[in-house]
Amino acid sequence: MKMVVGLGNPGREYEKTKHNIGFMVIDAMAAKEAHTPWREDFKALITTITIDGEKVLLVKPQTFMNASGESVGPLMRYYKIDASDVYCVYDDMDLPVGKIRIRPNGSAGGHNGIKSLIAHMGTSEFPHFRFGIGRPLPQWTVIDHVLAPFPEEQQDKVNKGIEDMAKAILGTLEVGLDKGMNLYNPRKGRRQ
Repeated sequence: MKMVVGLGNPGREYEKTKHNIGFMVIDAMAAKEAHTPWREDFKALITTITIDGEKVLLVKPQTFMNASGESVGPLMRYYKIDASDVYCVYDDMDLPVGKIRIRPNGSAGGHNGIKSLIAHMGTSEFPHFRFGIGRPLPQWTVIDHVLAPFPEEQQDKVNKGIEDMAKAILGTLEVGLDKGMNLYNPRKGRRQ
């Protein structure tokens, strides 16, 4: 069994914010695949899809971003899922808007949701699916930036990025992480 965790904040006021890109990608994946009814469990909204005969949990923690690990750690232990089978999708300010990058592991890089996951999972050795949200405007704080919606002029890039990321995660679930990184990570000189 594998688990795909999309990071975000619960509540209508956060729905369209940059910090909720993980939820948006999970919703896009659920829209592409037959899935069980959503249920609330382990402080998360959870549904199940099946990829190549293997069950995959799609998870949207409802703890607020900074406490995401309080949901993911217990879920991982309950279902006996290895950290290497917990795919985490989240917003990344170091990537341009809509760009995606897959890494086999990594540090939190200042991202509080990832810090919480590492603390509650006891490891940073889980696949990171990073979605670019760009840097804050000069007069904006990081919090202002991540809790604001994407501007209208970026919406096409964001929608394409969500599609690309959903496709990349579903594809990686089929072919494995190494092949997935080869297939879906941008390469220098290759058009995206």
